[in-house]
Amino acid sequence: MIETPVLVLPGRRARNDGAVRLGALAVLWLSLLLVSYWWVAGGGVQELGGWATGLTSLGRLTGLVAAVLLLAQVVLMARVPMLEAAFGQDRLARIHRLVGFTSFNLMLAHLVTITWGYAAGELGRTPAMLWDLTVDYPGMLLAVGGTVCLCLSVVTSIKAARRRIRYESWHLLHLYAYLGVGLALPHQLWTGQEFLSSTGRTVFWWTAWAVAAATILVYRVGVPIRRNVRHGLRVTAVVPEADRVVSVYVAGRRLDRLRAEAGQFFHWRFLGRPGWTRANPYSLSAAPDGRGLRITVQEAGDGSAALRAVRPGTRVFVEGPYGRLSPRARTERKIALIGAGVGITPLRALAEGLSYAPRDAILVQRYTDEPLFSSEFQALRHQRGLDLLTVPGHRRRTDSWLGPGIDDLDDLQALLSWIPDIAERDVYLCGPDNWTQLVKRTLAAAGLPPERLHLESFSW
Repeated sequence: MIETPVLVLPGRRARNDGAVRLGALAVLWLSLLLVSYWWVAGGGVQELGGWATGLTSLGRLTGLVAAVLLLAQVVLMARVPMLEAAFGQDRLARIHRLVGFTSFNLMLAHLVTITWGYAAGELGRTPAMLWDLTVDYPGMLLAVGGTVCLCLSVVTSIKAARRRIRYESWHLLHLYAYLGVGLALPHQLWTGQEFLSSTGRTVFWWTAWAVAAATILVYRVGVPIRRNVRHGLRVTAVVPEADRVVSVYVAGRRLDRLRAEAGQFFHWRFLGRPGWTRANPYSLSAAPDGRGLRITVQEAGDGSAALRAVRPGTRVFVEGPYGRLSPRARTERKIALIGAGVGITPLRALAEGLSYAPRDAILVQRYTDEPLFSSEFQALRHQRGLDLLTVPGHRRRTDSWLGPGIDDLDDLQALLSWIPDIAERDVYLCGPDNWTQLVKRTLAAAGLPPERLHLESFSW
């Protein structure tokens, strides 16, 4: 029996999240401005007049900015609940990627310019000076090890490299970034002029370092362990849904205190099987009811392929819930859910978990062979008044997200004929990346404001 959620007024949480986003960006920019001010106040601009002193001065500036950004990227991916709720994990990942590459480039610039400057601006003396700094200065050997770890993380994050390795391997290698940051910063805290020249600066840097470390220990380690001990999750059933698609049902204790919402996802580990140490992100495919959770997964890699063999009683370790593809992002009364393939899973949960009046919600399901959750969507249609629209078959063209049979209409015309008021709705979108980009383009052409489009991508 599908329960009807209580109708609630959307928008308040979305406004609060906007304030959090603004505040977080303000903190980052103010930190960058503060360290830049300290560099100027310390004579950084005047030192640019000389060759050797200018190199050293640039080295100090790039090191300061790189240090702020290194700590920022740690906090961005520490899964701090307030940031997760405000940004969404995929948006945080994009910002983390931008901040990470920028901080890495600045760190390399710092290494080159500071060493070159200490070598009196003579390029030939720079290798020897680098060796002396590494051997004689406190913390420099740790910094070299940290640089190697960060290089490993950055190289494997380049798109060309990511295409050649499995997600599970990339995820494991990417964890070296934490070790890299931990090893790279101590030399600055111990010997850096810009860190030790005043009590205020010392307090700022040690506080920033402590906050970054605390977010990792609390939210990446402490909170997940506490939640899993409290809830004791175990698999209750594994049910085939379609070719190479299975649903996994999980139960536990006091799941009403897990605070999961429809559309969100967890990072899942199914214990006692090969590869259990590597977590995989899977969305809930049913609205949480306080008694159990369900995910529906298509075989796409080692982790997902092994789920078919998971047995009832298997212990489960989760991290989450995460994601803004949920009721908290909603601002309008009417909604549209648009999904393709196994991307329909979080939309299935939203169709059940969102509050809406009959005919105020429409679901567009794109599939190639057979649709997922047909009977469940029909039940939602009868019990909740959900409008259903199915778009079967292979895509008619590479530049279209629609199937065959509507060749007399382009994508925009077809969308507006189905949902004339699409620009006045909140739209939740999930599917393969290329397909999603085509839908986004059509929605923008239909006049949908960007803030009303809600999507989340697990691409890495």
